[in-house]
Amino acid sequence: MAYASLPLSFSLSVIALSLSSTISSTIIEDLNRPPPPDFQDTVRNNCLRTPSLRYCNSTHEDLRDVFRSTVVAQHLCRESNNTNCTDGGSTTKIDLRSRPVIAPLYLSFSFFWKYCPLTVRSIDLSSNALQGPFPLEILNCSQIESLDLSHNDFHGEVPVEELMSTRMNRLTLLNLSYNHFSSRESGGVNLSQFFARFNSSSTFVHSGLFSEGHSRHHFGLRRVILLVLFAVSLVTMMGCCGWLCLYRPDYLPFCLKRPNSTSTTFTLAMLKAATKGFSPDTLVAESGRVEIYRGVLKDGTEVGIELERGKVSIESRKEFLRECKVLVQLEHCNLIKVLGWCDRRELRAVVTRWIDVDSIQRWLAGAPPWRQRLKVLAGVTEAMCYMQENWPQVGYDLRTSTVLLSQSHDPLISRFKIGDNTSSSKRVHRFGVFVLEIVSNKCSREGFERGEAGFLEWVRSHYPGHARKIMDEKLRKTNIAYEPLKQTIGIGLMCADLSVNQQPGMDRARRMIKKVYESSTTLTSPREQRTGSDHWNDQPR
Repeated sequence: MAYASLPLSFSLSVIALSLSSTISSTIIEDLNRPPPPDFQDTVRNNCLRTPSLRYCNSTHEDLRDVFRSTVVAQHLCRESNNTNCTDGGSTTKIDLRSRPVIAPLYLSFSFFWKYCPLTVRSIDLSSNALQGPFPLEILNCSQIESLDLSHNDFHGEVPVEELMSTRMNRLTLLNLSYNHFSSRESGGVNLSQFFARFNSSSTFVHSGLFSEGHSRHHFGLRRVILLVLFAVSLVTMMGCCGWLCLYRPDYLPFCLKRPNSTSTTFTLAMLKAATKGFSPDTLVAESGRVEIYRGVLKDGTEVGIELERGKVSIESRKEFLRECKVLVQLEHCNLIKVLGWCDRRELRAVVTRWIDVDSIQRWLAGAPPWRQRLKVLAGVTEAMCYMQENWPQVGYDLRTSTVLLSQSHDPLISRFKIGDNTSSSKRVHRFGVFVLEIVSNKCSREGFERGEAGFLEWVRSHYPGHARKIMDEKLRKTNIAYEPLKQTIGIGLMCADLSVNQQPGMDRARRMIKKVYESSTTLTSPREQRTGSDHWNDQPR
């Protein structure tokens, strides 16, 4: 086998793993095998890559011990339940706790501890009834971070100077509890300095390093300190959780959220975070006490925030909450999605999903094609039928200035009123006016002396004989079939007529608009263009 091709990060213990197919299952048999013929070359190549390996300064006579150390490293890896042994990983821990049969055997392999793999970080030999002095050879593994020798029968002096030396500076957790070490201080290092050398998880209870009275006092004081720290931490954590619950519940995991909290309620702190403190850079529009901001929630959702400032009565706040609880339940592709609200004494906000939109009124100024106008009317009828069937108590403002348009040319009704007493007949009437405004690109409330009534009179005066005059001037230059246009104007007048015998229901209006939309096409061929022009030329001017 070509060991020279092993990766740089492999320690010599990996050599033993790669030999696993050629050695037997027992460690004694494995240790009696000679090194493979190319083992010396493998050692040389590994040292060229990683000069810090402990066996790199060994002589040719030490080669057999180096090989035997790799065999022990392999078995220790398996005995310690390291999950990467089979895959060729290095030993990261030596865990022989409560293994009194095999622990003394591995502790006796001095050649292994001499060449201890650099990957070992933790050694646990606790609860093995081991006897004798402190096992100094373990300290050859100077890179270890944790050493547990507790619940054994070690005696004699603890190598304080060795453990305090800089070469053991990674060792932060030491457990010598329940042994019989002596308490003599040496090298000018007192036990207080020695104990302070290790972290709070280290323990020396009944280790013999100090008297029982001092032990009880030392660890009693530690318990008090730990309890105080725990109490302070607990209070701090509860305070943080309380602050999050009140001001930033969006940071809380689901299991810690208040039972009565919902994703539809927003705090003022959440809205400030979403808009960078209501920065002028995020202000989209402003009118009177109402400000509209564009923000981004913690989860990345872009939102529109309609903010109203100023004090209102308690009854008005209750009405605001009632409306918001209904609005968040509206689910339709042609209705603006209301995500939630924020209710404060001097501030109320409605949060909606942000969509890059424009109003129908501004959209019409760009002379959109005829078929797109029909698509808008079809979408509005779908939304109106949904509202009539599911939320008849919710009214809406149907005007070209308040109905929005998404980038995919889908209309979005954006203004609602809960507890609206408008009859279905008046809503159909409003839709009829909306249809005629779309066709003519005229606002019924502007440009006519009698407002909406004057607008309807003007349309009727030209229909059906002079329907071309009703059409948006910018559309007259395009090739539009006359019949669909005439049908659309007729539907608008029919809906705007409040007479009981003339006005259709909303569902019928939806079907009529849908039929016109599906049948309408833009004339493209010369023959169709000529036919379309003939249609217009045949009509009275």
